[in-house]
Amino acid sequence: MITKYFSKVVVKFNPFSKEAKTARLLLSSIPPAQRQLGTQIQNEVLSSASNKTPIIKVTFKDKKTMEVDPTKYTFQELSNYFDAHSRQLSLKETIESS
Repeated sequence: MITKYFSKVVVKFNPFSKEAKTARLLLSSIPPAQRQLGTQIQNEVLSSASNKTPIIKVTFKDKKTMEVDPTKYTFQELSNYFDAHSRQLSLKETIESS
């Protein structure tokens, strides 16, 4: 997963339900060095009695926000979804630096 272009990540999940694996893998794919460079990470652990819905919300450096319901996607599908925009930003960055 290309996390270089993430500026903010919000993850809400119930640790005992099926979306927990996807949410944890996403959080673990963000390198510690990137966290120190300014990527904001907010996570909220939901209880089984909570009325809040699980969500993964990523804001990119160009201010675009993408939201997903982690119960409907595997980590690989989620990675492909976010990587599509990251690749666009990478291409834009390459063109601008040339």
